[in-house]
Parts: sequence; C-alpha cells; structure tokens
Amino acid sequence: MAFEPVTTADQKPVADKPLRADARRNRDRLAVVAASVFAERGIDASLEEIARRAGVGIGTLYRHFPTREHLVEVVYRREAEGLCAAAGELAAKYPSDVALEEWMRRFVDYIATKRGLATSLRILLTTNSTLFSDTSGRVSQALRQLVEAAVADGTIRADVDASDVLHALGGIYSAPDTPEWRDRSRRLVKLLMDGLRFGAERPAKGPR
Repeated sequence: MAFEPVTTADQKPVADKPLRADARRNRDRLAVVAASVFAERGIDASLEEIARRAGVGIGTLYRHFPTREHLVEVVYRREAEGLCAAAGELAAKYPSDVALEEWMRRFVDYIATKRGLATSLRILLTTNSTLFSDTSGRVSQALRQLVEAAVADGTIRADVDASDVLHALGGIYSAPDTPEWRDRSRRLVKLLMDGLRFGAERPAKGPR
C-alpha cells in the first residue's frame, strides 16, 4: 500500500519579516526546550528555566513569545506537526507494524506534552477554534495511514479500525498523572500492539 505523506502547515515567525538564522535557531531551540519542560513540570513551569535550558536570556524568550499562551500554542503546533511528519518517516524506514508501534510510542511523548499544557490549551480553545480541529485531524490521518498500511501488509489483524486504535490511545491521556505514567503508557502501547498483531495473516508470496 502506498503511504501518502501527511502535510503540515509551515510554522510562521512572530515577526512579519523573516528571522535571521541565529534568531530562528534561538526560537526553534526555545520551542524544543519548552516542550520538554512543560512535559516535566506542567504549565506552571518557569519561563526563566526554559530560557536558561535553551541557553538564552529571558528577554530573548519574550521577543519571540510575548506571552506564555503564545509559547504554548507554538509548542503544541510543533509537537503535533512533528508527530504527523514522523508517520511518513517511520513508514519509509520500518516494516509497517514496527512503524505503527514506534509512532504510538511517540504519541505517548506527544500526550505528555499536551497534558503539561492542559490549562493554557483550555484558554486557547476559547480564542482559537481551529487550533485543535486542525491538529487533531492531521494526527488522526497519520494514524489511519499507518494502520491501513499494516492491515494491507498483513502485519496486524485485518479487522482493525484506526478509530478504535485512536480511542485506545486516548485512554492513556486520561490515566492518572503519576511519576511512572510514561513508562506505564509505553507498556500499554506494547500490549496494544501485541493485540493488533495477534491473528494477523501475511499475504502469501507469489511464485518467484
């Protein structure tokens, strides 16, 4: 089955004019570090700590992200778009079932960041009605393509529906936020994949 790449929106700089290379590097680094810190500490994570870990001053952070909500939106979009882009990259690199499993492991990391941003995301929901519909639609599409490719290859069960897999993954989001949550979630992904592989029948190979 041909895998169709999931397209994502280009990330726009805060300013109208293009950023210099060093400024863009700082901005990208801040977004990457912020995702990690928010996943670790939640939405109350210190912006000063984010700037420090990124190796820049707090003034640089505020030049790129005037408000906490602006930083949260950029981080959320970046994480969602990275997850979508990973679908095509993994499909090109691994067998279809392995690509699906690796993507679901990355989905756990995406959920961890989203949980850390929950309070600000609820605020953004009231001011940006398309933020979540756009990203959730692309995430669902990425998962559907991976599931359909694995079904077509016979590496997972033929009766698997992508919406059911997404529903199962969604249950991970609602699990209690304990210190072992991420490790437990990855174990759940492995259990889910064991179930998806059970009873799979690979198509018979034709004569050589």
